[in-house]
Amino acid sequence: MAPILNISTYRFVPLDDLPALRDTLHQRAAALQLKGTVLLAEEGINLFLAGPAEGVNAWLDALRADARFAGLEAKESWSDSTPFKRLKVKIKREIIRMNRPTIRPANGRAPALAPEVLARWLTQGHDDAGRPVRMLDTRNAFEVDDGAFDNAIDWRIAKFTEFPDALEAHRTELQDVTVVSYCTGGIRCEKAAILMQDLGLTNSWQLEGGILKYLELTTRDGVAPGWHGRCFVFDERVGLDPALHPAPASAGAAA
Repeated sequence: MAPILNISTYRFVPLDDLPALRDTLHQRAAALQLKGTVLLAEEGINLFLAGPAEGVNAWLDALRADARFAGLEAKESWSDSTPFKRLKVKIKREIIRMNRPTIRPANGRAPALAPEVLARWLTQGHDDAGRPVRMLDTRNAFEVDDGAFDNAIDWRIAKFTEFPDALEAHRTELQDVTVVSYCTGGIRCEKAAILMQDLGLTNSWQLEGGILKYLELTTRDGVAPGWHGRCFVFDERVGLDPALHPAPASAGAAA
């Protein structure tokens, strides 16, 4: 196994001690020689960190000791080297910017679909009620180009703040199908799925854990049901194959 553990996770939870929390998390990560990015906002935490497994797990254990982050699960992958150049812990207005302040996942999540259930739906060609399933990509266009679910809806957005207007413009096209929104690790869909429900798309879901968790749980012999290409990630690995190994663009460009 490669020596470097990469983790990504998030949680929407009210935070009111941002400067102190930033300093504490930075000091702990620096002492353990971890690199990556931790974003903090009044709405929660979003992070990508890498380092030796012992250090990463120690940092996570300390974070989970805070009741606000108890039980926080992280998506894991491994690499031969640390894919980040430095450590950054930042305070932001939102941990994932949508510019829709009324969308507050901490107040209640939209329905989430387990990766194993989605794999079954994609394999059988419909949901358990017999409705056709459409995958809705909430990522930026350049991410989609690296890899995506087969025949996914792609509105070619350049940034997530464009998603609400795109959804409102196309919502009538989604009324008679089961819609599953997805993104890299699940955070964008926490907000996207709430917006879908608010707009009356009652047969809509978010993919629990995003692409990374789907690939982790459903890939067999290098293939994940309904997925093609590699998963774009915002670090020096750039893209991961279905087994969550770094993959060159020539081997993973979307079809």
